[in-house]
This record gives sequence, structure tokens and C-alpha cells, in this order.
Amino acid sequence: MAWSGLKFGTVVCKGIGGACAQLVFGAVVDVHVYALISSRCLILNAKAVQSLSGNTRLGFCNRRVRTVHSEKLFLIRKWNRCLALAAMPSDECTASSCICLSCQGPNPMIARYIYGILFLLTNILAWTTRDYSQRALTDLHHLKRCEDDANCLGSESVLRLSFGCFMFFFVMFMTTVGTSRKDDPRDRWHSGWWPVKSILWITFTIVPFFLPSVVIQLYGEIARFGAGIFLLVQLLSIINFVYLWNESWMSPEHERQCYIPLVVVPMTCYILTFIGLVLMYVWFTPHVTCRLNIFFITWTMILVIVMTIISLHAKVNAGLLTSGVMSLYLIFLCWSAIMSEPLSASCNTRERQTGKADWLTIISFLIAFLAIVFATYTTGIDSEAFSFKKKDESKDDGSLPYSYGFFHFVFALGAMYLAMLFVGWNLHQTMHKWSIDIGWASVWVKIVNQWLAAIIYGWTMIGPFVLKNRDFSS
Repeated sequence: MAWSGLKFGTVVCKGIGGACAQLVFGAVVDVHVYALISSRCLILNAKAVQSLSGNTRLGFCNRRVRTVHSEKLFLIRKWNRCLALAAMPSDECTASSCICLSCQGPNPMIARYIYGILFLLTNILAWTTRDYSQRALTDLHHLKRCEDDANCLGSESVLRLSFGCFMFFFVMFMTTVGTSRKDDPRDRWHSGWWPVKSILWITFTIVPFFLPSVVIQLYGEIARFGAGIFLLVQLLSIINFVYLWNESWMSPEHERQCYIPLVVVPMTCYILTFIGLVLMYVWFTPHVTCRLNIFFITWTMILVIVMTIISLHAKVNAGLLTSGVMSLYLIFLCWSAIMSEPLSASCNTRERQTGKADWLTIISFLIAFLAIVFATYTTGIDSEAFSFKKKDESKDDGSLPYSYGFFHFVFALGAMYLAMLFVGWNLHQTMHKWSIDIGWASVWVKIVNQWLAAIIYGWTMIGPFVLKNRDFSS
């Protein structure tokens, strides 16, 4: 389709589905095409230095958009749908004057949401089979050893589905690791081929139910280690986020407008930290014999004080934003650890339901479950926290929006982590319906994670002064 011998005026056309085009034609013009793709705004600029009249031609085809003016050619590739534009004799804009734009072939930004949905569906299925599918599971030959123990059936079903989810993302990791450019064929494999990957996902979901129990128990032991690695990766991602947040607000271009937030946010974090400490002492230490809880809470308070003092040291000067956020995070980990204590623990004064789960228990379970899935997703796309390249060295027009291999690696570890939460880090533990991450193993995993968080954050502050010859800027 081409138009020849047309003279364009100034045209502003709104497109379909949020996409829009602003086309300004004149003696010296800039043409800006805005397209809303995957919730991101893509801006394509083309400059014309002469009047768009006479022999101007606008050509549109399936895989490319060409704007030809005299001898100048602007070639934009990577489009798979036609760009429709109606030529108008004046400034009028009708419904037919629109722009329809979408990326050619697979889109990695959309692909990550699809992988997240697959991960969510698998774990919803794991929770469902754990709590409500014991009768159906007894019909499977390889689960006969558990037919007199419904909780054993539930734990095995969680591990089997977790194993299938792990294998799916591990295969994706092995086939995409090392991908660094958009022109790599593996880019299409990561972002496309969904019929094939759907079959692969279904296969890995079903096959583990026909494996011997000894294989699943071996996977469960390995999953404990993998879940620990996931917690470490997530911890590093959180610390990296806190530092990026602080750097953004402290940057010269934002320092003035973020002056008030730089005061209010740390103050709020420390107020919430103090309130959290008081409430934990009230709720979880009803008498002096609750020595373990007293130790957990008191040690958390000591860690908060030490981190704050280090951050305010003249040589460190890390500010209160990072230490305030990390202090609140330590409070959360301590609270979460104590909440994971078994129902038989006598030092927890909160109401416990040993029978049918109430609405508060169900809502708490759903919030915790969705929060963990979201944390897995956000950690998976935060590959820059584990990159040894500086930003200006790792980004260009042909680079990937995120590391595909790291993304799938985190989801594979996340499958192990969710399995451990559903069985309470104990492969033979009795789990109640609508419960997640309950048991003494869960308690100590969270407490150790809290200590690691304090140690790693403290090292990021004092490390540059201990190892003066090493560059910590990245």
C-alpha cells in the first residue's frame, strides 16, 4: 500500500488499545511514533529535513515499516503486524486514522508473565493435592506405602509436582543459559514456541507421579539445599534493591525533590521497627520461661542497633534509608520465624486453630502464598544484582531485557522453596490444611536467613574499608 503525490497537514491520531501516533508534517519535522507494547512505551524517531510533499511515499508491509523520503530510507524491523495509516487531506482525524503496532514474533516481556502463571498454577495444584486430593492419590501404585497416612500422601504429592516444576524450569535454564543477544536463536525459544512448551510442562507435571518414592524422597533432600540457595539469592536481590532505592533518591537530580521522603521513610521504618519489637515481646513472650522467643527478639533488636550505628559512622555514611528498610526487614523475618512455630508451642499467645481453618487463616495463607510467588518472579528478573558488569557495559540496543538463564534458574530454585514451605522443611511432617511454612525447621531457616541478612548488609558497609584495593562500586 502506498500513497504518492499527497500533501499532509498536521495530524494527531489516537490508535487502538492505547497505542497512539503523533505525526507532524512540515518543512522541518520530527516524526514520533509511540506504541504501547507489553505495558511499555516504545518510541521510534524519524527525522525528515524536507517538506513531505511531492513524491513522498509511505510503505507498510508485514515485517517492516519503511518511510521513504527522497533518497533517505528509515528501516524499522521487528514488526509482525501491518501499520495502518489513513492519508487525510487536512487536519481532520477520523476513526480510520490510527496506528496498530506490535512486536514481531515472541516478546520476552510477555513471556516472563506466562512463565510466572505456569509457576503459580503448578504450586496451586500442589497445595490442592496436599489438602484435598488424598483419596485420589491412594489409587496410584507408587503411593501405596502412604495409603494409611493422608499427610504422607499430601507431602509426596507436593514433592512430585515440585519435581516436575523444577525439571521444566531446569530444562529451560539449560537451553537458555548464556543467551545475551536478541539475534540469538534461543531468544525465540525463550519467548515463543508455546505449544511445545505447554506439552513439555504438562509432561513434567504428570510423569513424576509414576516415579518410585525413593526418587521423590531423594529430590526432597536436594530441594532443601536448593531452597536455601533460593533464600540467599532472594536476600541479595533485596539488599541490591535497597541500595538502588537509596542511590536513586540521593542522586543529584532527585536529591532536592526527595529530601522530605529521605526523612519520612527512614523515620517510618524505625517507628514500625520499634512497634514490631514491642508487639513481639507482648505476644510471644507471655512468661519468662519463653527463653527462645526472648532470645530471638532481643538478638533482633541488637542487630538493628548495630546496623544503625555502622550506617551512621562518619566513614561509612550509608544513611538511614538503607538501614531503616533493612531493620524493618529483620523485624519481619523474626516475626515470621516465631509465627512458624508449631501449634504445640506454648509461648505464642495468638489464637491457634487446630480444627477447621477460619477466614483469617485462609486469608493469611493466600497472602503469604501469593507474596512468595511474586518474590520469586521479581527475583528472577533482577539479574543485574548478580552481574559483574557495569550498567554501561551490559546494555545496548541488541542486549536482552533480562537474563533468561538466571530467570529460569531462580524459578527452578523457587519450585524447591515452595515445596519446602508446603511441607514445613520436613519431608515427613504432618501439615494442617491452609497451613504454610510451619515447623521448627522453618523457624530456624528464617532465623538463620535473618542473621545472614544482617551479616551481608553489614559487610556491604564495612567491606570497602576492610578491602581498600577492591572495587565495590558494581
